[in-house]
Amino acid sequence: MAELIRIYEENPSEKELKRIVKILKNGGLVIYPTDTVYGLGCDINNTKALEKIARIKGIKLEKANFSFVCQDLSNLSEYVAQLDSTTFKILKRNLPGPYTFILPGNNKLPSVFKKKKTVGIRVPNNKIAQLLVQHLGNPIVSTSIRDEDDVIEYTTDPELIAEKWDKLVDVVIDGGFGDNVASTVIDLTQPEPELIRQGKGSADI
Repeated sequence: MAELIRIYEENPSEKELKRIVKILKNGGLVIYPTDTVYGLGCDINNTKALEKIARIKGIKLEKANFSFVCQDLSNLSEYVAQLDSTTFKILKRNLPGPYTFILPGNNKLPSVFKKKKTVGIRVPNNKIAQLLVQHLGNPIVSTSIRDEDDVIEYTTDPELIAEKWDKLVDVVIDGGFGDNVASTVIDLTQPEPELIRQGKGSADI
């Protein structure tokens, strides 16, 4: 049974955040607010939790294109290869924000992602998401709960999200109504940025 926990972005409860982080560290799955649609996430270091998310999404874990949700750009060197100054300036200018940037991965990626050449990095402009990652001490591996066939309310209204995902996740954070437009995905692994998916963020970066 998923527990619905109300957290206010303007004044997030440290006590509730720490309780959710404990659940994440124990392999729990959490649906949480971002600056776009609600995300489904788990601790990047918990393989069993990662496998659970892959099963829910109906994909093989090693082939999954999950995002790494970071608190800020200081996490990057742990998972991303050395970036040139132009790429770093693009990230600094647009993050936190409604973007997923595809970057070259490095050899420190968690073992389940070792074969991946690239990683998708997210720094949502949402205090709840940022504080979750800060308290956890490492990124959350995340995927959107939005499905093209879904009724919009089931991806934007936390109470309906909790009802739909009740048997699949441990916690749904109610951070207010979510957006229904996903993040803009931009590939920065080539000499020129390439738009992969137009979402909430402007393609003009």
